Formats: sequence, structure tokens, C-alpha cells
Amino acid sequence: MADRPRIAHVGIAVPDLDAALSFYRDVLGLEPHPTEEADGAAIVSLTFGESEVELLAPLAPDTPIGRFLARRGPGIHHICYRVPDLDAALAACRNAGYRLIDEVPRSGAGGRRIAFVHPKATAGILLELTE
Repeated sequence: MADRPRIAHVGIAVPDLDAALSFYRDVLGLEPHPTEEADGAAIVSLTFGESEVELLAPLAPDTPIGRFLARRGPGIHHICYRVPDLDAALAACRNAGYRLIDEVPRSGAGGRRIAFVHPKATAGILLELTE
């Protein structure tokens, strides 16, 4: 199954990590991973089987998550798909005419290589790709 794409995580924008974590910790009994910072956000991951939920809180209002919250409020920010070869997936996107936010992979949370596909190319859903 490692050679097939799968859901890596769902990113959820929240204004307050502690408030959002209470449901996952107190109701679902999940243990959050340590908080990380990337792209101007504090990120806490929670494991759900082979996938994760990432709670994303802005470190400042003028960050991607801060602007998202100001425009749309809390909710699902993006879905991340794990692919076997990120460079090949990006080449396939380019060849198929998909608009990319990241033309080349960059470092994301946990030091993973990531790239985003623009939501205008994917029916309004911000997609992240990672290996």
C-alpha cells in the first residue's frame, strides 16, 4: 500500500489550540504530538490510524492561517495526500495543467517535503502533497 496515494492529514484552522485540543484530548482520548511551527502557524498533530488531524493556529493575523480565519472562520483548511514520489506528482500536475502554489517542494512541519496545489485547480479544495 506504500506505493499508492493516501490521506496523510487534514489541516483544520482554529483560533485557539488549547480550546480545540480539549475535544480531541478529553472526549476522544487522543494524545497530541508536541506543537511545531511552520508557515506562520502553531501546529498540533493528532494520530487517527494511518492518518492525522493537524490543528493549525495562526502565530499572527497576517499569516496564511490568520487570513483564512479572518475570511472564513475556523474549519477545514486543507487535505494532505501522501504520494510515493512528490517530484513525479508535481510533474504530473504540471503536465495536466494544474495550477501549483509550490512549483518545487519545500520543507513543511516535521521537516517533510511538501507542495500545495491551488484550490482553483481542484474544485475549491486546497491540497497539500507530501511523501
